[in-house]
Amino acid sequence: MTEMQKSGWALLPLGLFILLFLGTGIYLQSIGVEYAFYQLPAPVAIIPALLLALYLNRVLLPSRPNLDDSLSVLIKGMGNNNVITMCLIYLLAGAFASVAKEAGGVSAVVNLGIGVIPSAYLVAGLFIISAIIATAMGTSMGTIGAVAPIAFGVIEVTQIDPAVMAGAIVGGAMFGDNLSFISDTTIASTKTQGAELKDKFKENLIFSVPAAMLVLAIYIFLGGDPIEAIKTNEQTSALLALPYFFIIVLAVLGLNVFLVLLLGILLSALSGVFVGTYEIASLGQDIYAGFANMQEIFLLSLLIGGLSELMKHQGGLEFLVSKINKILSKASNSALYFKNQVAIASLGLVTNSAIANNTVAIIVSGDSAKKLATQGEISAKRSASLLDIFSCITQGLVPYGAQALLAAASFGISPIDVITHVWYCVILFFVSVTVMFTRKS
Repeated sequence: MTEMQKSGWALLPLGLFILLFLGTGIYLQSIGVEYAFYQLPAPVAIIPALLLALYLNRVLLPSRPNLDDSLSVLIKGMGNNNVITMCLIYLLAGAFASVAKEAGGVSAVVNLGIGVIPSAYLVAGLFIISAIIATAMGTSMGTIGAVAPIAFGVIEVTQIDPAVMAGAIVGGAMFGDNLSFISDTTIASTKTQGAELKDKFKENLIFSVPAAMLVLAIYIFLGGDPIEAIKTNEQTSALLALPYFFIIVLAVLGLNVFLVLLLGILLSALSGVFVGTYEIASLGQDIYAGFANMQEIFLLSLLIGGLSELMKHQGGLEFLVSKINKILSKASNSALYFKNQVAIASLGLVTNSAIANNTVAIIVSGDSAKKLATQGEISAKRSASLLDIFSCITQGLVPYGAQALLAAASFGISPIDVITHVWYCVILFFVSVTVMFTRKS
């Protein structure tokens, strides 16, 4: 067996993980199970892959390490500084999202937005509301869950196509999820690429804002007939929305993300107590509920970190990068910067198409993307942005993704109808490709 073959075999555990995760989803979807692709939790699906990786560590390496040595490699990957930092941020981000929501922050943002949207431009307005909430909350699923019921009430009294409305909400949610400082995709991409949150945010704006402006122009052009003002059932103070904007401003200013999130939790609780009806006695339970909401991605990040370390130890990641380089070898050396950007973007697209989870896709392909970025002299903020953007593009356009499934269920339409109207993700793809080849970071 040659060294190259050894490296290729080292990718088998990743293939097994994708096969189990995707195969189970396809089968369950075929028999009509709801949310089929999320019935087998990813932290469970990865266990057979880890066992295979441990076995291959002994078979492939000339030193024939024993089980204890192989487990040491696994634990080293799980204990990687970036992985542990990422996991701690996940916990605090979950806590902030939980406390802010229970304190009335989400309702405040939605009601504030609905109150100022011109009635003829509700689709454009709800795209903006979804974008703001997702940027503040750091979760596209939470945003869709919060906004979709209100949007469904809107279409019941208008002639707006439900698929267009659903596509706008998913698009806005993906915009915000891609930019948010507390999104798990942002955290994963910056930590795997060694980028600063504020730098990645500013880099992302170059791609995301033009795409958002274009899709807004389309929604405004489509317009609609003026209708009676839409009223929500819940009356909340606009002051309850302040914690969301507070953490965005502090994060842009470059304050440490741990401190930003801790201050966000405190301010959300206090604003809920003094302006709303939040009871401070429930703060501990709400924080813990936020921790629990991050359980799956917390565990998966640890396990993926261990799997990646084993694959790297066996030469698998080196093999993957060399294959990508070979595919793109027709480009001249002078074009290496642009060629490797395409490679990083392709990693995000292909991996997420298989896994249908943009955070997992980023974690899985993070090491390979960083190697490509170093080789092509691509800045960390650009590689982090590309990984996040292209995985989010795919996530918004796969019919078996959680976002499309939730939006489809909320509006009573097919996931296919949803993804064919997520115009933001389509426009973002073309804008991003243009930026990649016309602007260096």
